[in-house]
Amino acid sequence: MTGAAISVLGWPPDTERVETIFERLSGVMPDPKTELNFSNPYTLVVAVALSAQATDVSVNKATERLFKVADTPEKMLALGEEGLVPYIASIGLYRNKAKNVIALSRMVLDQYGGEVPLTREGLQALPGVGRKTASVVLNELGIEAAIAVDTHVFRVSHRLGLANAATPDKVEAQLFRVVPEDWLPKAHHWLILHGRYTCTARKPNCPGCVIADLCPSRAGLQALGEARA
Repeated sequence: MTGAAISVLGWPPDTERVETIFERLSGVMPDPKTELNFSNPYTLVVAVALSAQATDVSVNKATERLFKVADTPEKMLALGEEGLVPYIASIGLYRNKAKNVIALSRMVLDQYGGEVPLTREGLQALPGVGRKTASVVLNELGIEAAIAVDTHVFRVSHRLGLANAATPDKVEAQLFRVVPEDWLPKAHHWLILHGRYTCTARKPNCPGCVIADLCPSRAGLQALGEARA
């Protein structure tokens, strides 16, 4: 996609441009999903909790083995913290994550009868589950249209002029104000996947981007040699 970059005069962005951005992203990614492997709400919560400051690829390698032996709170507690560590030792912050996974498993079993609470309040009360993790779980399961602002969403939102705030929570609030309601359920995944594979932190693939002509950052990135020309 070619075309002159569009300058952004301020926030909020032009509504027609935002609509077009998500129309095009939906065209190339009609049914976006998390790239984390899971089989039930419990394994989804565990996988997302493990993914903090780690790649989905590294988490999937670990959980491929882990979930064969522990895909319920009962099985995870039977494994125990020391039994869990070898499965996730390749993931960053694995010791703290092991403590949290065991603690959240115990809470799910003791307070919720083994079923993960599928409300924001219930999820965020679990050890190691913050707002971002809860948002990913609720959005992925179709319970709540949520936007978890990770590094990809933060970067892409700023480059596209969808947000200009300095913190993830404020960017989330801005996105909820400007993303059309019809696109909200999938906006989280579109922004993450676009940032992961096209609008990368280094050398974004502007020539291969379906929304390059709608991006106010394109010209500047290319002029600085930071994007593919």
